[in-house]
Amino acid sequence: MQFHCNGTAIEIAVDQLIVAGWTGRNIEAVQHHIDELAAIGVAPPSTVPLYYRVSNALLTQDDAIQVVGEESSGEVEPLLLKVAGNLYLGLGSDHTDRGLEAHSVAASKQICAKPVASEVWAFDEVADHLDQIELKCSIKEDGAWVAYQDGTLASIRPLAELMAGADFADNMAMLCGTLGAIGGVRPASDYKMEMVDPVLGRSLAFGYQARNLPVIS
Repeated sequence: MQFHCNGTAIEIAVDQLIVAGWTGRNIEAVQHHIDELAAIGVAPPSTVPLYYRVSNALLTQDDAIQVVGEESSGEVEPLLLKVAGNLYLGLGSDHTDRGLEAHSVAASKQICAKPVASEVWAFDEVADHLDQIELKCSIKEDGAWVAYQDGTLASIRPLAELMAGADFADNMAMLCGTLGAIGGVRPASDYKMEMVDPVLGRSLAFGYQARNLPVIS
């Protein structure tokens, strides 16, 4: 897979893809996310954080993914990549099947593609102000874009801590957790996601569609 950083192309053959879950820094925020998922039937985690190993083939830069049924939704998340000893910060979505999540969180993570932005930042350039970096997600409802998630990386456990917990190494990628959903977790077909660096005055952005496939038996 190819990414771009400051105009330079970066090739990475991802050997391992990890989805870190329950990564809120504030225990009350973690409980809020647990509660909002419990409201749709998802069992609480055995421990926090958790590191779900999923297929590396799930990563995609396509502007549309296909999902089975109408119960999936996306989540804006920071993305970490390590290539030849160099660390990069990007932007992705942990798209998840909420219906399946009620039976198995691990399976729900595995069944959906994980869209990511093609642009990344060198981690060293943002390491001293990570908590100020903003994450935003909008979804389309009734033909209009509405705010779905909005917060900063200060709400997520320090990325260095998450990397240490995952034994993060070369040719690995990790989605690092998300923010609470404004109005509750719910399905949507269209997403716009953005990561804003207010210190260096720049942003990463991408969007995608989730196209539903029929459920047949």
